[in-house]
Formats: sequence, C-alpha cells, structure tokens
Amino acid sequence: MKHLAAYLLLGLAGNNSPSAKDIKNVLSAVGIEADDDRLKTLLSELEGKDVSELIAAGSEKLASVPSGGAGGAPAAGGAAAGGAAAEEKAEEKEEEKEESDEDMGFGLFD
Repeated sequence: MKHLAAYLLLGLAGNNSPSAKDIKNVLSAVGIEADDDRLKTLLSELEGKDVSELIAAGSEKLASVPSGGAGGAPAAGGAAAGGAAAEEKAEEKEEEKEESDEDMGFGLFD
C-alpha cells in the first residue's frame, strides 16, 4: 500500500509515469524503505494504464459489492435508550451478585 500511495502522490503532483527511483525518493523522504520486489510488481501492473481509469473501474466494482447492514439507521433517541438499557443491565448484574450470596443456603443472621 505504501508503494501505491507514493505512486498516486506522484501522479497527483503531475508525474503520470513515476519510476522506481521516484517512488523510492518519496518513501525515503518519510523514512520508509522501499521493497524492490513489490515495487517492481506494482510498476509492471500499472505500466501503460491510466490511474484515473483504474480508480473509476474499481469504484464501479465496489459499488456492486453487497456490504450488509441493510437495516435503517436508528432514531436519534435510540442511542440514549441503548445507554439506559446498558445501565439497567449493569444494575441487574450487581443485584445478581448480591443475591448469589443467599444462594449458598445460609445467611449471616441465621
């Protein structure tokens, strides 16, 4: 990802076909050492392709991927009600702890 990010930054700066040396310079400027194998793979995959077109095609593919969570957003009061429910559960747990002492079959004052 760091190699791709450097490639895209160089593209934004006007360098439409960055070389390995250009990418290494960007990465070294922020203290990152480039991996030569990954850099060669990236450059061979992107060779002769327009990055803008690749991003547009990727966006179209992502738009068709189901992401789940089809339910609607909760109402504004939902968060407050959820918080109150969590407090009630915490209180119930505390009560259960207190009651668990009585479940032993004897009490302190028997």
